[in-house]
Amino acid sequence: MSNNGIIHEATTKQRLLAMTFDDGPDETYTPQLLQVLAAHGAKATFYMIGSSIEAYPDVARAVHSQGHEIGNHTYNHPYLTKIAHAERKEQLERTHTLIIEITGSSPATFRPPYIDYNDEVAAEAAAMDYQMIGAVNMEAMDWAAPGVDHIVSKTMEQVRNGGILIFHDGYGDRSQTVEAVKQLVPELMHQGYRFVTVSELLKTAEPV
Repeated sequence: MSNNGIIHEATTKQRLLAMTFDDGPDETYTPQLLQVLAAHGAKATFYMIGSSIEAYPDVARAVHSQGHEIGNHTYNHPYLTKIAHAERKEQLERTHTLIIEITGSSPATFRPPYIDYNDEVAAEAAAMDYQMIGAVNMEAMDWAAPGVDHIVSKTMEQVRNGGILIFHDGYGDRSQTVEAVKQLVPELMHQGYRFVTVSELLKTAEPV
């Protein structure tokens, strides 16, 4: 489902979910999440900040080498609607280049920081052939560390075929997120869901 160019979920009959992580890579929490995902054979998409890729390139390489998708989350996480066109362009292009250096291919998806966007941001994303990605479980608010139970329950309330789930692996103590994901992944797989990358999910989308 798209609102003004941003996609929060895919219309699909398949029991697929896309788990996403913003603001990494991080030397502590990203590897912990990779372990959880690997234990269950789940794939995810990591919306990385360019400055963090520069700080932890080996962590970014590990994400890619384990079969996860890396998406663009700008270079240093500004409100894109509050900066000039030239700066927005640099934010996207600088990180785009860094992701190519890590993965060997162009990133296909982009998430605006704070889900802050307007028509200009959407147009710039489209000009770079990006799909602009939101999420269905914003009320989980894992970035605010509201407690593991809150993150889990508010996410479960929004789980449905084709849903895109947002979590964070960088910029702060993300231990609550790690614990929530440890609960969510096996429970949702028990319910018959399969975790795929955002790009894989979008390929399954049916015409609306």
